[in-house]
Amino acid sequence: MTGFGKAEATCQGEKYNIEIRSLNGKNCDVTLKTSLLPRDKEPLLRQQIAQTLVRGNIDVFLSVEKATEQATKCFDKAIATHYLQQLTQWQQELEEPMADPAILLQTVLRLPDVWDSHKSELTEEDWQNLYTAFAQALQDLTEFRMREGKILEQDLRSRVNNILQFLSEVQPFEAERVPQIRERILNRMNEIKISSDPNRLEQELIYYLEKLDINEEKVRLTQHCAYFLETMEKEDCPGKKLGFIAQEMGREINTLGSKANHASIQKLVVMMKDELEKIKEQSLNVL
Repeated sequence: MTGFGKAEATCQGEKYNIEIRSLNGKNCDVTLKTSLLPRDKEPLLRQQIAQTLVRGNIDVFLSVEKATEQATKCFDKAIATHYLQQLTQWQQELEEPMADPAILLQTVLRLPDVWDSHKSELTEEDWQNLYTAFAQALQDLTEFRMREGKILEQDLRSRVNNILQFLSEVQPFEAERVPQIRERILNRMNEIKISSDPNRLEQELIYYLEKLDINEEKVRLTQHCAYFLETMEKEDCPGKKLGFIAQEMGREINTLGSKANHASIQKLVVMMKDELEKIKEQSLNVL
């Protein structure tokens, strides 16, 4: 969702700079950080931004560069004269010696409202020029997002494939896992000298070992990974859905780890969790 776009428009000899910035967000929150935009045009602009960008915390900046300093500010002679008269009268009331007129004049020129910023009213033609520039800035931001999205897609795809690779490496350890657990239980029983019915013991061992079976978790995790990649390829705005799928992937990885009872499998589970955390972080950037 992160992106940046900018454009320029010229209206009545003044250059307007438009910048649009987008950051991650659950919804489409648009903030217009300008007082130059006509109030009656704001709803149209917000609607266009929401339709184009869909989601994100979006800030819109609009500033103007005046053609000349003379066009930027106008000297208000009436206000300057009023200030000068008030200062002179105050000085006389204080019975102080008259100040240097040049110093007094410099003081007046620094007072508020003596220099008035001139704001031209935008015509309909000016607004059309601005709107075209806004559309260009939106297009630039969208292209920025697409470039970032391609990089993000490659990273997510790589991490999902890493999880699948780690999952495939679990298989060689499964053949030795069950006999090791069985042997550990029998050795412990011998250590504490517990006698048991062989048939009943075998039934209990089978029941216990079935609880440690991880085939279902492996199948579901593989399916979730495939669904993640499929969603990323086929849907236009899959960000929220990818987050939900990643949560399901996490449940299967956690269950697999709790059932593993094998050091090498636990290491693979840790590596899968590490990749999944990075997937969750990156999925927040997906539209």
